[in-house]
Amino acid sequence: MTTRRIYIVDDDLAVRTSLEYLLAMIGDSRITCFDSGDAFLESAALLEPGCLLLDLQMPGASGLQVLSTVGGRPTRFVPIVLTGEGDVSVAVQAMKLGAIDFIEKPCDHLKLMNAVESAFTHQAASTAEEKRKEKAISLLEQLSPRELDVLKGLIDGQSNKIIAHALDISPRTVEIYRAKLMEKLQVRSLSEVLRIAFAAGLVPMD
Repeated sequence: MTTRRIYIVDDDLAVRTSLEYLLAMIGDSRITCFDSGDAFLESAALLEPGCLLLDLQMPGASGLQVLSTVGGRPTRFVPIVLTGEGDVSVAVQAMKLGAIDFIEKPCDHLKLMNAVESAFTHQAASTAEEKRKEKAISLLEQLSPRELDVLKGLIDGQSNKIIAHALDISPRTVEIYRAKLMEKLQVRSLSEVLRIAFAAGLVPMD
């Protein structure tokens, strides 16, 4: 099983020690502590993906400043912010910057453990989605410009005849391009074609 990384960023030694002791109970985990947001940011580029437990109020780079740099990238870090009393409004800002949860100090142990497990689940799902997107984009890059034009027509729900009229080619030619693009995308049905287009972000999901 892959080692799960947990990063604790808090300027309070007692908090770091307590969290490290508690989270050591999570199986297959490795915990790294940082005593400031600045220290974490200096190392972030070299760190493996993981769950980030982040204090909001710290000297130097605040939790919000850290999030503005690394938040919103769940395939790298999934942040959970630790807040003091009265910090709820700031925690809401943190969630807008990519934090998936906030926990008030002193931390409820069960809530913290559940939040960390949820963070890893969220990261696994985000990573799988990113891989699907990368594969879909790679497949679409094999299409010729004209095949891509036909694909866009199919996405819009157009018939071969309408696509042919828009591209000033014959319906038979559209059928040929359609067959070629399906072969390149390694699919057998239009629904599979659309699934790849959605995964690649070629069309927005409602």
